[in-house]
Amino acid sequence: MALIAVRKFQSRLLLSCFLSLVRQTKPLIIPTRSVFISSMPVFTRRTKLSFESSDQLSRSEKLHKLIPVACSSSNAPDGISSSKSPNKSPNETLKTPPRSKKRKLTPKSTPRKTKTIPQRAAPKDWESIYSLVEELRKDRSAPVDDNGSEALPQRDLGEKVFRFQVLIALMLSSQTKDAVVGDAMRALQAHGLTVDNICQTPPEKLNELIQKVGFHNNKTKYIKQAVEVLRVEFDCDIPPTAEEIMKLSGVGPKMAYIVENVAWGKSSGIGVDTHIHRMFNELKWVDSKNPEGTRLQLESWLPKEKWSTVNYLWVGFGQEVQQFKPKMLEKVLLCSRPMEALRLVKRLGLDYKKEAAKAGLESKLEEVINNNR
Repeated sequence: MALIAVRKFQSRLLLSCFLSLVRQTKPLIIPTRSVFISSMPVFTRRTKLSFESSDQLSRSEKLHKLIPVACSSSNAPDGISSSKSPNKSPNETLKTPPRSKKRKLTPKSTPRKTKTIPQRAAPKDWESIYSLVEELRKDRSAPVDDNGSEALPQRDLGEKVFRFQVLIALMLSSQTKDAVVGDAMRALQAHGLTVDNICQTPPEKLNELIQKVGFHNNKTKYIKQAVEVLRVEFDCDIPPTAEEIMKLSGVGPKMAYIVENVAWGKSSGIGVDTHIHRMFNELKWVDSKNPEGTRLQLESWLPKEKWSTVNYLWVGFGQEVQQFKPKMLEKVLLCSRPMEALRLVKRLGLDYKKEAAKAGLESKLEEVINNNR
């Protein structure tokens, strides 16, 4: 019974020591996985507490027995001497070093280098080829002739409406065949293709009217944004210069220069699309990687009086060479310079011997070749 009483006394004493230490001790940070980090006394897994008889130990000695792991002098409570851990050398610090934050490497901002487009001399044969293409395009039978930005707008509704419809036709033409653009334009015209009416048309209805064109969702958004600008800033007309036209949503340099030419009769630049870009690089008239580079090089040597017709002329020619090969071959064989025309279409990817066999024009082709040897 006496032993049990002693054990109870020791437990109560231990509890009281704990409580007194909790009130006095500051949080300890000790770099070991086996230590509880808290605001209470620190024990390791290997720590064994042994108590002598309560009457043989003073209060300070009992508290000293409860702290086997070393405390820093700044964190130790008054009246408790700090002891050292047997596994740590005196020179080692017990506080966990703060984690170093990873630096985010941000690239130094360097000014962009402006690319200079090399000026090109005019090709030696360009005038001969240009006049030959003009001859081959006299019949105006390409898709762009019926469904292009010059043919589709309504001229009987006034100059402002005409210019606005030129802009819309060009905005719809991106990544879309001319025949599809023609159908969409006629649907819009039946609905009422004016700035005021398109402003009042809900986006869902507008999207339904042009749903067959490529990227119709984006084009619906661009058209709605553009008509608001035209109504507020330009009195339902379009801007008079290509630079201002380019500020409208969804309008790039190619569209802007063509709109300026067709709507206002001015040519401050050449509208270059993928057809012209491909053909002029194949003819070695330019050496560029994108339509904008082609435009800048072409403007450096092509006479300015040709700027207003070059897009319309060569886009239609490229369409016939790629899409209507038998018809183009017939026109080539009947033109004033058939051998030169055969060499031209061959450079642009038309295999005239293969197409002559398909269309039954082998005898005519052979006759032309024999007459020009």
